[in-house]
Amino acid sequence: MKDWPLLIEATQLADALHEPKLLILDTSSADNYAKHHVPGAVHIAPAELQCGIKPAVGKLPSTAQLQSLFSRVGLSPEKHVIVYDDEGGGWAGRLIWTLDVIGHHNYSYLNGGLQAWLNGGHPSEEVANLPPPSEIAISIDSTPIAEIEDFISLLSNSQLAIWDARSPEEYRGEKVLAQRGGHIPGAVNLDWLELIDKENDMRLKDLRTLQLRLDQLGLSSDKTIITHCQTHHRSGLTYLLMKILGYPHIKGYHGSWGEWGNRDDTPIEVGD
Repeated sequence: MKDWPLLIEATQLADALHEPKLLILDTSSADNYAKHHVPGAVHIAPAELQCGIKPAVGKLPSTAQLQSLFSRVGLSPEKHVIVYDDEGGGWAGRLIWTLDVIGHHNYSYLNGGLQAWLNGGHPSEEVANLPPPSEIAISIDSTPIAEIEDFISLLSNSQLAIWDARSPEEYRGEKVLAQRGGHIPGAVNLDWLELIDKENDMRLKDLRTLQLRLDQLGLSSDKTIITHCQTHHRSGLTYLLMKILGYPHIKGYHGSWGEWGNRDDTPIEVGD
């Protein structure tokens, strides 16, 4: 089997669509999956990647739920997973973070996802794919997971940076989606939407330009970077981008603002 890079284009996948050790996972909406998906793709509903329990609905599902999910889609250690979605990479990135959490590191992201695939004139299908369940054993690796207790005492540490992937209005506390609005002290705001080239089939923008932007904001690869949004969905893309750029120390804060903003013992800043 070929050696897949982390970031692949639709033409690369089209050329190798029927390789037996590929597992293509589609995290698009149910409607889009039913209408058109990459041939052979198995659907994962975005809600299956989160626990759904308020107030921090974006936290990881239980180990048993993850076991059931990845068994259902036919994941096994030898499979190389191709991940995509229909929105520019948020849910796909959340899935890649989840794969890191369960210790499966053989994966690639389809740049531009469903839109790039369809606009490239590649074949699609409507029939749902239901592979035989696998017997994979799930264990949790805490390395990619950020918890409040891990970093709340380290906010002033110069080697730690926090990437807030929400909108500027949420970051400043003008748009409030929890009991309290604002941001984690010292967090850097870069809206996930600024990473996506909407004029180029929802692909990522030029990687060199994005790296320069991150460096200018102090989100450089020599630091440990924790990324979050409201539910660790939008920050799925920021986590994925840092993986693509080769950042060695990144974590996803799965509690995100749904947890931080709904506690009364967490420090908060408002404004820029």
